[in-house]
Parts: sequence; structure tokens; C-alpha cells
Amino acid sequence: MTYVRMQTTNLDSRARSAARKVGLTIKKSRRREDIDNFGEYMLVDPFRNVVVSGERFNMSAEEVIQFCGDLAAN
Repeated sequence: MTYVRMQTTNLDSRARSAARKVGLTIKKSRRREDIDNFGEYMLVDPFRNVVVSGERFNMSAEEVIQFCGDLAAN
């Protein structure tokens, strides 16, 4: 496993953990990028089945971590 791949996996794990702490789940796009899908992450409220942020899979792992940190602080 290369260093860049390990960094990506680590960021993905941190983003999933941050979302779990505030009661959200992450959906990662499995499709190629197109006009409605930027190939990154979406945050979903699993109890209401509603998209909280990243409607077009346009959140990076860093943005997910920041968003969840802001939610936890409030």
C-alpha cells in the first residue's frame, strides 16, 4: 500500500468516525464524476433518511470532518 493510499484511507476513517459521533452516516460516491456527482462524500441523517450536506457528493473528507466538528461544538 502506498503512502498516498494510506493517507486517503486514514482520512476516510476519520471522516466516518466524525460523522458517527454526531449521529450521521457518510455515503461515498461509487460512480464516476459527472455533472450531478463530484465523486466525493455525502452526509446523511440515518433516522430521517435526509441528506444533511453534500447533495451532489461534493464534500471532501476534510470538509466532512470540519462540518461534523462544527456540529459537535454547537
